Amino acid sequence: MPPKKGKGGGKGAGKGDSDGGGKKEAKGGTAVKVRHILCEKHGKVMEAMEKLKAGQKFDEVARLHSEDKARQGGDLGWMTRGSMVGPFQDAAFALPNSTTNNPNYTDPPIKTKFGYHIIMVEGKK
Repeated sequence: MPPKKGKGGGKGAGKGDSDGGGKKEAKGGTAVKVRHILCEKHGKVMEAMEKLKAGQKFDEVARLHSEDKARQGGDLGWMTRGSMVGPFQDAAFALPNSTTNNPNYTDPPIKTKFGYHIIMVEGKK
């Protein structure tokens, strides 16, 4: 599936890829180090969201609530443009970098064909 350009990844995300490499880290780039919490049911993902809002670490909530194979803290590793489903990719590239102790995450959760995702980004390149 080709990457979606110009939607979601910040201003100029699709256009900025060829003008200097990693200079646009905060806005786009070509890869993100991403974690997520995936739940099939909306009610379950909202339980996870409440725990995050109460101050629990992202990786701990992922271990308890995620229904994905990446239950080890929700870590998906480095993902490149074009390797993620559209709404997930758009959200991931739009998020700022954060940490599991103080995460910036998608609120509300992102709906894809796999279920509901709470996404956070640890790095961009």
